[in-house]
Amino acid sequence: MIRHLLAPVNRDAAAALMLPRTLPATGVALTFDDGPHPEGTPAVLEVLARTGARATFFVIGEQVRRRPEVLARTVQAGHAVALHGDRHRLQLRLSAAAVAEDLARGVAAIEDAIGITPAWHRPPFGIYSPAGLRAVRSAGLEPLLWSRWGRDWRKWTTPGAIAARATRSVIGGDVILLHDADFYSAHNSHRRTVDAVQLITTELRRRRLGTVLPV
Repeated sequence: MIRHLLAPVNRDAAAALMLPRTLPATGVALTFDDGPHPEGTPAVLEVLARTGARATFFVIGEQVRRRPEVLARTVQAGHAVALHGDRHRLQLRLSAAAVAEDLARGVAAIEDAIGITPAWHRPPFGIYSPAGLRAVRSAGLEPLLWSRWGRDWRKWTTPGAIAARATRSVIGGDVILLHDADFYSAHNSHRRTVDAVQLITTELRRRRLGTVLPV
């Protein structure tokens, strides 16, 4: 169980559980959790369009059902959609049956909205329970954590601090975690993220690192 708790931030623990934190790529994967959001997601999409960057959005089923048109716009813009869960709940508090049901409902929400079955999954809080990890793999989903993050969900942070954390020592293959929604974090935190995305993409271009989607 300790490894499951450490996996989001500890490379060795993630490796022991065969949970990827990076991708076999020369570019960097920008990923966003918790949407779609009525303001944050469209604003992030606008920045990505201006910079030519591509991203993967790990979405919540209950939010997809509320605004499927935002998810459709995300896909039309050339970005990837993955599953974060149907509801934003810690897997450790759920039974094996509850996790399996959550996954099924989340996948169905995405399929109903855009006609695409997601291939990738990231759990809320980045923590898999043993039963949850088994359920994810049984459902045919590939887990993906992250190797860099901006900690953009916090109340007392700035776009500059978010961007600096996300790009510190960044290299090809890194997966950057950000949030395009504030449903489960500090109010209006997505606004700081939007500003940080501009800084992050500028820094990636300076380092000649493109953005990639998981395949």
